[in-house]
Amino acid sequence: MKKVKAFFKNKWTKFGITLTIYLLWVIWLGNYWFLLGTPIIYDIYISKKVNWAFWKKRGKKPSKLVEWIDAIIFAVIAASLIRLFLIEAYTIPTSSMEKSLLVGDYLFVSKVTYGPRMPNTPISFPFVHHTMPFSETARSFSEWIKWPYNRLAGFRKIRRNDMVVFNFPEGDTVALKRQAESYYDLCRRYGRERVWTDKLNFGDIIYRPVDKQENYIKRCVAIPGDKIEVRHTQVYINGEPQKHFKGMQFNYEIITNGLPLNTRNLERLGISQEDIQFGLMTQYQIADTISKTNTIHYFLPLTEEKANTIRTYPNIISVKVAEITEREDVFPQDSTICYNRDNFGPLTVPAKGQTVQLTLNNLCIYHRIIETYEKNKLEVKNNKIYINDRESNSYTFRMDYYFMMGDNRHNSQDGRFWGFVSEDHIVGMPVFIWLSLDKDKPFPQKIRWNRMFRVPTHD
Repeated sequence: MKKVKAFFKNKWTKFGITLTIYLLWVIWLGNYWFLLGTPIIYDIYISKKVNWAFWKKRGKKPSKLVEWIDAIIFAVIAASLIRLFLIEAYTIPTSSMEKSLLVGDYLFVSKVTYGPRMPNTPISFPFVHHTMPFSETARSFSEWIKWPYNRLAGFRKIRRNDMVVFNFPEGDTVALKRQAESYYDLCRRYGRERVWTDKLNFGDIIYRPVDKQENYIKRCVAIPGDKIEVRHTQVYINGEPQKHFKGMQFNYEIITNGLPLNTRNLERLGISQEDIQFGLMTQYQIADTISKTNTIHYFLPLTEEKANTIRTYPNIISVKVAEITEREDVFPQDSTICYNRDNFGPLTVPAKGQTVQLTLNNLCIYHRIIETYEKNKLEVKNNKIYINDRESNSYTFRMDYYFMMGDNRHNSQDGRFWGFVSEDHIVGMPVFIWLSLDKDKPFPQKIRWNRMFRVPTHD
């Protein structure tokens, strides 16, 4: 045992282990400029010419303050590397993934599953995303150094039906007083001039690099090359109907005979108070009767299983999916295309190396990919398409793209509204829930113990 301890305390052993780990890391990075760090490792363990821990004096026992500084520096560096390359904490802020994931779920997201992405903005304040703590406007990063997109090798590629964390595709431009909304949607609704000039309601307009755009979590329903279509709420991938996941839900219209739904029954079904919407008190013709009775119309987000449970209640007249039939302003936001959330497409998801023919009719589908994601100059002049000042009737994609949808199909701002997610926006895969809090309940009842350390369902 003493020999083993002595072996691992030997400076050459420590140097060899550290150097091996460092070289493997450099190979993983694929950036061999980092080999310039090997002399530093040699000096730390062998030659000791430079006091790299300058806050400590060699040969003297450090004070308690120095020990604390030492521990804090080590913790910050170690946690930053773990957050960058391995795993990062994330929370579910909206109901777009219910009931697969719930508002108040706290997740750990694996960066290594799809391969960690090197930061576009390496200079940033540790442990925060894009804004400094206790501020709504102060940036937490600097663009003095900007790195191009580079993703390290991961364990596997994104598969259909994976839950994926990614940077919001329309988050490159943000109105600071309306950060929860898409800037581009605000411009469509209120006009670009008002959004830029009305500081009282919209605030300053700022730009964010890809890695500092808001984090979203959705289910990847289509991978590069897939054809996606939604018909009467049913998603079809390459012509095949997508299976319904256990947690998938839609808005249902529920009609009662005038008696309200029992709130305790709704609570048992996991329906929050803010999810309960009422229709108008209407007249409804009950079968086999002449008289008309007052009814109550509810609109609730439900899984198919919970809808079947509500059908068994004695005061229920009807329970059916509230399918949207009118046109909505969904992707690609073209007045000549009549899509909505429940009837959408077909669209083919772009794949790296794939070439598409461009026309004035389909340019709206690929415009943002060509100009924003793949950084080309795109113009239309005299009814002709110009890419980087050259007339073009085709385009070859340089990245893979994905189509994301929330499991809460009627209450999710997803690919049906903002289109495709490019590969450089992918952050990682959620691996387990480490904490879950119910905002509708007081402490300690608000802790959802049954969800603690649960692995999200990807099937």
